[in-house]
Amino acid sequence: MIPNQPSLNLSPFMAIYDLVVPKDNMLRKINDLIDFSFVYDELKNKYCHDNGRNAIHPIRMFKYLLLKSIFDLSDVDIVERSKYDMSFKYFLDMAPEDAVMDPSSLTKFRRLRLKDVDLLDLLINKTVEIAIEKEIIKSNSIIVDATHTKARFNQKSPKELFMEKSKLLRKSIYQVDASMKSKFPAKTQTDGLEEELDYCQKLIAVVEKEEVIREYPKVKEKLNVLKEILEDHHEQLQLSNDPDARVGHKTADSSFFGYKTHLAMSEERIITAAVITTGEKNDGKQLETLVEKSIVAGIEVETIIGDAAYSEKGNIIYTNDKDMKLVAKLNPSVTQGCRKKEDEFEFNKDAGMYVCQAGHMAIRKSRQGKKGVANNQVTTYYFDIEKCKHCPFKDGCYKDGAKSKTYSVSIKSNEHKEQAQFQNSDYFKDKSKERYKIEAKNSELKHRHGYDVASSSGLLGMQMQGAMAIFAVNLKRILKIIE
Repeated sequence: MIPNQPSLNLSPFMAIYDLVVPKDNMLRKINDLIDFSFVYDELKNKYCHDNGRNAIHPIRMFKYLLLKSIFDLSDVDIVERSKYDMSFKYFLDMAPEDAVMDPSSLTKFRRLRLKDVDLLDLLINKTVEIAIEKEIIKSNSIIVDATHTKARFNQKSPKELFMEKSKLLRKSIYQVDASMKSKFPAKTQTDGLEEELDYCQKLIAVVEKEEVIREYPKVKEKLNVLKEILEDHHEQLQLSNDPDARVGHKTADSSFFGYKTHLAMSEERIITAAVITTGEKNDGKQLETLVEKSIVAGIEVETIIGDAAYSEKGNIIYTNDKDMKLVAKLNPSVTQGCRKKEDEFEFNKDAGMYVCQAGHMAIRKSRQGKKGVANNQVTTYYFDIEKCKHCPFKDGCYKDGAKSKTYSVSIKSNEHKEQAQFQNSDYFKDKSKERYKIEAKNSELKHRHGYDVASSSGLLGMQMQGAMAIFAVNLKRILKIIE
């Protein structure tokens, strides 16, 4: 059961906050910037209002999650810090003497209260609304890109995961007291999961007996992580394959196992839309959704800036229909051509036919494919197979028994021709220089807000993590610009 509004705090110690939480404290400025009542309006139907035990107010629970994202801490560590950090207590609307909740309440809040809430769009739209009200967003351009996040379990077996986390705990302890090595239990010599679970439990028991060592922050963080994974192993490690995570590719020879977050961002570095997908999804296919979400958020989109992944024909047609400019370089295979074995076939401009390396000219040609679809049409040139059968260069060119020998060349569509001309304009070149901003935003998400690795398994958990991280970086950016 929850009341309609948080109760008024009448503690006689509230004045302490004016002394210990300065005016320029980030959390104080966030509290002043945004009215968090929208969280209550969104979640009030998830609670009973006239029956049951009083619940922790959803606004406070939401703020805990925001703190967790801003400072990249575990549930246990964020609650622990709220015991003594007065800026945390101020932000959470707690009296200085108030006791904190149990960390397990955050897990229940995520699973029970946020399960069916479109948190990603809700939080992004809220920050964009604030940015527009403060006249921060003035440009009509959005920059689009995708960043990858590795799955929490990253294709490791449960035993490998436990071994990794226990190793990190031991290393952190050795930095404090190397003599602790003699007190640790013997490492497992088998491949069994149960033996590794037993080892981790014994390791935790040894560390918790050392009252001084266990209080070191670097030891405490590693200990809490291992304990969390150990407590959740029955549920989470059964999902260690993470059924929603997929293998995606960053380059031709490098890959990752996890998820992709497709972002749209204004030139003022405010994220205006996001779509979170599994790792194998194509970047360019998300452009239309990102544009439509940005428009719903209140952005007037006239120009879209992205890399070559967004210059596919379907996106060019979409932006032309919407009277928008697409600042994305065409794939070199479109602008420069991409013909197979081009050193073996040469074009005879007088005859309008291709000639093979043996000097045989094509006998006819035909155009294949439909106009106005995503794929370009091709011109196919047909050669006389009777000559091919006896050709000295037939190895690797003509297969014995084949009924035809053809050579195809892609035809550049009108859309690609127009885009290629636009690509050479000064406007295109100037706007292309803005693309670096979204790379910096991706780096901020990963290195400052823990977005390089998923904090839980499943697409739903990834969407919650993305929503909170993007909400945090947008609020920080708005505060930075206001200053």
